[in-house]
Amino acid sequence: MQRITSRQNPRLKDAARLLASARDRRKAGKCVLEGEHLVGVYADRHGAPEVLIAAEDALGRPAVRALAERFAERALVVPTRLFAELAVLPAAVGLLAVVAVPLPAATIPGDFCLLLEGVQDPGNVGSMLRSAAAAGVTQVLLSPHCAFAWSPKVLRAGQGAHFHVEIHEAVDLPAWSSAYRGGGGEVVATVASGGAGLYATRLGGRVALAIGNEGSGLSPALLAVANPHVTIPMAAGVESLNAAAAAAVCLFECVRQRLRA
Repeated sequence: MQRITSRQNPRLKDAARLLASARDRRKAGKCVLEGEHLVGVYADRHGAPEVLIAAEDALGRPAVRALAERFAERALVVPTRLFAELAVLPAAVGLLAVVAVPLPAATIPGDFCLLLEGVQDPGNVGSMLRSAAAAGVTQVLLSPHCAFAWSPKVLRAGQGAHFHVEIHEAVDLPAWSSAYRGGGGEVVATVASGGAGLYATRLGGRVALAIGNEGSGLSPALLAVANPHVTIPMAAGVESLNAAAAAAVCLFECVRQRLRA
């Protein structure tokens, strides 16, 4: 482990730049993980991070020390005050890692997929990724105008889900959906009203579930390709659910039907 006291260290400056700029994260194909949970999940599935940065005070925690020792040749130990200048979360988090964004291989579409179209709230994207991983979704596909899946806020909300599903960004969802249906799958569009009842719709087969923008929903182009359209039954007078909550309800109805089948 190397001890660093200057904020001018190139690796510290690189981490700070990546934390501050979505443009730089996309351009470099890198992201910054915060906290031992995310770093540990990444390490178990993908191996060593490019750089590990630990606050001195955090080395007293067994999980942080174990990761710092495991990747000692890549680890930087910095004063807690300097760590606080880097981190988005409070300095007590104690650990950062710069990693390359895992790029999924070109694979055939899975039997259980989640499509996110224009979902711009990072917390919603992260929460949906977390629900998708818990439900056993194999692939999550995001349209070009979704929040960047590897931004700090999405990573925090995902709580490690990123490393349990394939994430494909900037996908032409109407074209993908057309091909998916041509291959025998169903693209299920969630709509706030007017769709078939969620619990009365067959969802146990090869399914891609489409969730739209928080305000405007799914685009006409994707709605035209998708079939069926489903609506979650709700109490009278209630307008709609939060997009992330709606996704969780629909995903686990798919799970219920798949288990029953």
